[in-house]
Amino acid sequence: MKRNWLVGLVGLLLAIALVACGASNEDGASNGDTKESKETLVMGTSADYPPFEYIDSSKGDDIIGFDVDIANYIADELGYTIEIKDMDFSGLITALSSERVDFVLAGMTPTEERKENVDFSEIYYTANHMIVSSASNKITAPEELEGKKVGVQLGSIQEDKANEIKDGGVGMEIITLNRIPELIQELKSGRYDAIVIEDTVANGYLKSNDDLSGENLPNTEEAGSAVAFPKDSELTEEFNNVIKEMKENGKMDELIEKWFAQDTVE
Repeated sequence: MKRNWLVGLVGLLLAIALVACGASNEDGASNGDTKESKETLVMGTSADYPPFEYIDSSKGDDIIGFDVDIANYIADELGYTIEIKDMDFSGLITALSSERVDFVLAGMTPTEERKENVDFSEIYYTANHMIVSSASNKITAPEELEGKKVGVQLGSIQEDKANEIKDGGVGMEIITLNRIPELIQELKSGRYDAIVIEDTVANGYLKSNDDLSGENLPNTEEAGSAVAFPKDSELTEEFNNVIKEMKENGKMDELIEKWFAQDTVE
């Protein structure tokens, strides 16, 4: 009789233990499901464009910059995580169209041509075009590019600007490269007479290269930066809401101060 009672007690304790373990596992599964349900968005960029996006090799291999901070802030606000894919700027629109990335943050200007293939957020930052040349042979106006070799980044708004100048009657040779550092190197070596890049990016190089000179081009149109998305993406409205919030609560100004009020190019 005692043995039967003891067996029954042991069985009851085992049952209680199993129930407790089951509840614990359910809680763990629930917590795991919560983490797994946090969707990862793939961000396409071209990490050669300081201070927007670049790699500071002296500090590590991570892609950092103004655009990266914006992406992370928006993702936190919307409950996403971010995975960054680095590629040539000229391939970013194709990556969006083929759905290899969910959005592009790369200092990209929403031109009418690009709008035919992708959608854009509201403008989050506005800058100007700049002619960068040798300090010993300064070029200060578009007409002075006559007969010169001029470098631009392939697929950039500055490539469009250079072609606009050429079509306006300035006889110059336009050469395209994929990366901004390559353009700087070609200019410094004397193989190019000038390059046309965004002034914010150019200023970083000018601060650390006394042998270079820069001159802003007349601003005939808005050359702002926006986030790009595949056509009809639901993310467009979501991102726009947070960008508006960032402008209103001072976060955008804080990031502008962080990234554009310091030297970021070595």
